[in-house]
Parts: sequence; C-alpha cells; structure tokens
Amino acid sequence: MTQEELDALMAGDLDLEALEAEEGSPSVEGEAEVTSAEDVTTADENDEDVIVPPPATKEHRVVSQLDDVTRDSEEKASEIFDALDAVMNDIDGSLSALERMQAIANDFEALFTTLQAKFPNIRKFQTAGAEAQELQKLADETVQTLQSANDRILGAMDTMQYQDIHRQKIERVINIMRALSKYMSALFEGNIEDDKRVKSAKHIEGDTHTEEVISNDDIEALIAQFGGK
Repeated sequence: MTQEELDALMAGDLDLEALEAEEGSPSVEGEAEVTSAEDVTTADENDEDVIVPPPATKEHRVVSQLDDVTRDSEEKASEIFDALDAVMNDIDGSLSALERMQAIANDFEALFTTLQAKFPNIRKFQTAGAEAQELQKLADETVQTLQSANDRILGAMDTMQYQDIHRQKIERVINIMRALSKYMSALFEGNIEDDKRVKSAKHIEGDTHTEEVISNDDIEALIAQFGGK
C-alpha cells in the first residue's frame, strides 16, 4: 500500500475491495522478482563456496584462541624439557654407578685370575673368574645403551626447539592481527559518540526484505481499531 492509497483510505475515498482484488493478483513482474529472490536465497544456501563467519562470541575470538595455544604450548614444552632433563640426570647417575661396577668387576677378575693360577684344582676360582668377565661385558653393553639413550634424548630436545620457533611465528601473527585491528579501529573512528548519533532508518524506499516494515494487514487492523473508537 502506497502513501497515496493510505491517504485516500483515511479520507474514505478508497475502495478496499478493489484494492484487495488488485493486491491479490500480483503482476508477472512481481512474481519474477519474488522467484528471483527465492532463487538467490536458495543458491546462497546451497553454494559450498559461501563462507558464513561464526558469531563474535567469546569462544570464537581468534586472537584469544591463539593466545591460549601459545600459552599452553609453552607450558607443555617446558614440562617435556623438565621430564627429559630428569631422565638425562638418571642416566648420568646410572653411568656413574656402572663405571664403579666396571672397576669392581675388573678387580674381581684380577683376583680370581691370581687365585686360579695358584690353586688350579679349585673349580670355583675358575667359574668366578669367568663370571667376573661376563659381568664386565654386561656392564660395557649397558653403558653403551645408556649413552645411546642419552644421545636420543638430546636429539629430541633439539627437535623440540622447532616448537618454540612455531610459537614465535604464532605470536608474530597475533601481533600483526592486533596491529591491524587497532589500525582499522582508528581508521573508522568518528568524532561523534554512538549514543549521540541519529538512529538509522529501518526502512528506505526500495527495500523489499525489511522485516520491520508494517504490512497491509497491520495497517487495516490499525484503521479498524481507530474506526472502532
């Protein structure tokens, strides 16, 4: 309903039945416009390339999430380094103990070799000497294993350094995003406070999908209400 029709209706010069009949038979052009709008809406919903941004709620704050990632990553990396360092300390302690065991095994081997030479008929000295040699061999193998494990832990620590590099890259992205956010805020900053601005119009002539526009039924109900009074 146009403004002219509304004025005529208020003056009592407009035929409501004729107007309803006219509105009940939409033109071809109007049908085409409605169909076109529906097609566009359907196309937008079915288009896989359309990216719908998430709502600007707390859980969707990108910089906040990146801050959480860098903080948690740094904390977990520190915990891993502490654990690896503790393992290396245990390995160093085990290597020191094995060195002492090797020295004792060498002394036993020398002792039983001497006893075997003086008492060749005593088989216990022979077996004890062989066991001392076996103990020395096992100690040597254990030392090599622990040294190899120590080297692998050092390699893991070197690899963990890349995690710190990645954290620094993320922090650089955060700083760039924050700088851009501040720049955009400054760029769109106005001299008038928002609460002092004129409110935007909810409907401008030519709009077809403004939800706040009053419908013809609402207008007729409003006229009937005034007429009843």
